[in-house]
Amino acid sequence: MFDSLSGKLDKAFQVLKGHGKITEINVAETLKEVRRALLDADVNFKIAKEFTNRIKDKALGQDVLTTLNPSQLLVKIVKDELTDLMGREVVGVNLSSKPSVILMSGLQGSGKTTFSGKLALHLKNKKSKNPLLIACDVYRPAAIDQLTVVAEQVGAAIFKNLEEKNPVKIALDGIAFAKANKHDLVIVDTAGRLAVDEVLMKEISEIHKAVKPDETLFVVDSMTGQDAVNTAKAFHDVLSFDGVVLTKLDGDTRGGAALSIKTVVQKPIKYIGTGEKMEALDVFYPDRMADRILGMGDVVSLVERAQEQFDHEEARKINKKIAKNQFGFDDFLSQIQQVKKMGNMKDLMGMIPGVGKAIKDVDIDDDAFKYIEAIIGSMTPNERSNPELLNLNRKKRIATGAGRDLKEVNQMVKQFHQMSKMMKMMQGGKGKQMMQMFQGLR
Repeated sequence: MFDSLSGKLDKAFQVLKGHGKITEINVAETLKEVRRALLDADVNFKIAKEFTNRIKDKALGQDVLTTLNPSQLLVKIVKDELTDLMGREVVGVNLSSKPSVILMSGLQGSGKTTFSGKLALHLKNKKSKNPLLIACDVYRPAAIDQLTVVAEQVGAAIFKNLEEKNPVKIALDGIAFAKANKHDLVIVDTAGRLAVDEVLMKEISEIHKAVKPDETLFVVDSMTGQDAVNTAKAFHDVLSFDGVVLTKLDGDTRGGAALSIKTVVQKPIKYIGTGEKMEALDVFYPDRMADRILGMGDVVSLVERAQEQFDHEEARKINKKIAKNQFGFDDFLSQIQQVKKMGNMKDLMGMIPGVGKAIKDVDIDDDAFKYIEAIIGSMTPNERSNPELLNLNRKKRIATGAGRDLKEVNQMVKQFHQMSKMMKMMQGGKGKQMMQMFQGLR
């Protein structure tokens, strides 16, 4: 995400490299490039100008710190300003009522229905909620079917009435159903249009007045840039929503929506969608996003994702197997599947400081592990438990069964032995302490 913006900001900071101090001339030259990068990212011109003016005032108003060179100092100032621009504070959703009602709004194609499912799963796992999804899009073909599939994927209940065409009545009946069936969270999926129009605004306003939601979220496709901000303002004028959701941040996002929307509507960005999987939902942290935009990575989020997927009991079993030299291919596959659950591979690698820039032009296939799964699936149970059995003939049979080359089988076996060796090394001394800290076993 934000690869283009990150690259252009990095280029802007190169202007200061080699300078011993900040001057009005080199700051002006750098900020010209920063402003150009923001405009290319489809940030509102007025916001971009005010942003760079604030940076200029701060940069020229500071003494040059002995521990920082001019480039580093300006990066720090830009990071602070980016964080402020996107909201600085992390703002959660209001779940005080029983049931708590969350109303989804936005244009057609913004990802409302998919996000409704993601949010249901997120709050089910994080807050132990019992969610109910209400299907109020009575216009778009297959909209109710889509929400039904999404509800099944995340293990949530759904309320729908195929005979009723009044979305206000469906919403009210759905909330009554939630109360009667002990659902403490209701997510109302509403209809969208291809553009803002009077019919859409009247309908969403009527639903809002009738259900009196605890939280109203505006879902916006982050790839639409400044148009998304304009749409958000139109919705906010009618609904006065509580927060923004940015979807499709795993795509070729220019960044204009994320950087402009808070200033325009004065409402926080609460969640971001980072992939197609139902688990691909993150709480929005302005400071972490600023780090990522500036190519500094996001180690905290990476560790949090790892901890969410970490199975303590499975880890103990694997540690025992490693100690007894019993680590097998089934265990190897289990570790791979835990990594896959963490999300989009390129997004994950981009969280590592310095890696995002290096892989921005590299195509990383999310199905890169599929051939490993196929190869292990072609082994007998005995071979999976006893890797030392794999001779040339067995490898040839496995390659044929998996539909892969013998070279790929050998490569996978090599990766297995490397991982096994590394995990054994990590069991001793400082490595063990690091693993315990990371895994939260202390």
